[in-house]
Amino acid sequence: MTRNPKTIGVISDTHGLLRPQALKALHGVDLIIHAGDVGEPEILEALKAIAPVFAVRGNTDTDAWALALPETEVIELDPATIYVLHDVNALDLNPAAAEIQIVISGHSHKPDRTEHSGILFLNPGSAGPRRFDLPTTVALLHLDTTPWKVDFIDLLGK
Repeated sequence: MTRNPKTIGVISDTHGLLRPQALKALHGVDLIIHAGDVGEPEILEALKAIAPVFAVRGNTDTDAWALALPETEVIELDPATIYVLHDVNALDLNPAAAEIQIVISGHSHKPDRTEHSGILFLNPGSAGPRRFDLPTTVALLHLDTTPWKVDFIDLLGK
């Protein structure tokens, strides 16, 4: 794995559905982060064919294979340390005190990029089955610019 990735693909809430549009959107990234509710182990295998993958377990990842996934992950990269968990409401640490610059989560199915006290909070939205009127998205996190740039890609083009 590259310790200095330029572009990170961020995906969440696939719930067993990995759309071809998601694979296309993630093509060429240096690293992929899956923020939980994977659904099937084949999804992680397909993502690993694109780039190294870090994945956490979501609240619906209850099958035996998924129990091997951590609930949280700390990824130390240059220029940022990233903390990954499924539900940001379960965040039980102070990111600034822990010297974390980016917090990535899923769960809500709502794409979102916010900053609090200099910490970037990123939710790529849901890439799996569409829920309600929410978009179906993944995110590209660009670490080669400051401030860090986030592109949300609508997989269904709506």
